[in-house]
Amino acid sequence: MRHRHIGVMALLLLSSTLFAQKKHKTEPAGPLSADAVVQLQGIEDTLGVLGYAIVNDSIEAERFAACKVFITTLVRALRVENSFSYPFEQLKSVSILTPPDSTFRIFTWQLFVNDSTYRYYGAIQMNEKQLKLYPLIDRSFELSEFPAYEALAADKWYGALYYNIRQFDTRQGKKYLLLGFDAFEFFEKRKLIDVISFDKEGKPHFGAPVLDHGSDVPAKNRMYLQYSADAKVKLNWDEQYQMIIMDHLIPWDSPYGRGSTYVPDGSYDAYKFEKGKWKYIDKVFDDKQKDVPMPEPVLDTRKEKDIVGKKKGIWGRERIYKKN
Repeated sequence: MRHRHIGVMALLLLSSTLFAQKKHKTEPAGPLSADAVVQLQGIEDTLGVLGYAIVNDSIEAERFAACKVFITTLVRALRVENSFSYPFEQLKSVSILTPPDSTFRIFTWQLFVNDSTYRYYGAIQMNEKQLKLYPLIDRSFELSEFPAYEALAADKWYGALYYNIRQFDTRQGKKYLLLGFDAFEFFEKRKLIDVISFDKEGKPHFGAPVLDHGSDVPAKNRMYLQYSADAKVKLNWDEQYQMIIMDHLIPWDSPYGRGSTYVPDGSYDAYKFEKGKWKYIDKVFDDKQKDVPMPEPVLDTRKEKDIVGKKKGIWGRERIYKKN
């Protein structure tokens, strides 16, 4: 039953998008007209109500119905001329990410099916005056293993809710790192790094061998951290260190009798961008100290003043010297 629902939703998104993608002269989006702003504001209010229902409605059928209407309503909004310029700032239930070059933006959202099943939906809107939209069809439930080395098309997407995007250059052209969250199942969650790029025809593709773990293993197209649902795990870009910083995970006995799970151990790993690839760094911060940490001494004979702040005289120094 769940797969039937997903198939219907995928066909709906695909057909709506293909209808919207009629051939037209490529032209970047410009400013919105006053009428377009008013129209989009009205549609955004509807999207906000539907988005809330997708996340919060207690009845599964109602969540699916809300998601179905949300898709057609979003496509209707994006068909408005120059809609790429509209930020949809009130749409809190949907992640909307735009890279620094503003060539596209990516919409992703999560549908809660039941305690152990989540599905993801999304679309890529290109920066054009007339709508050019690519649907993202989540097929992760068809995969027996995480596709660390596979290149995936938009209609065979490993679904996730993306929360950050990083633009970078390679010899093969410009690419983008996507950092995302996958609710996965009741006891286990995932955070992941994926890669998106566009071919000569402008079509998006996911996965590229840019995650370098050394010469002993092939570079990965994407990676993930799987961890206990009770744990809080970091995986994000750190502006201070100019790296992707993530928790180092270690095995831990599951408190729910499910064998081992993974939790952070307090140290961190990282990916650092070098020469077109993201180099993996194990235990990025060296927490070891050369000497055992010692407290600051209360009395220090090297200081010129005593404990009450008075300047030491010769007799005081001699007494200290003789005592030592």
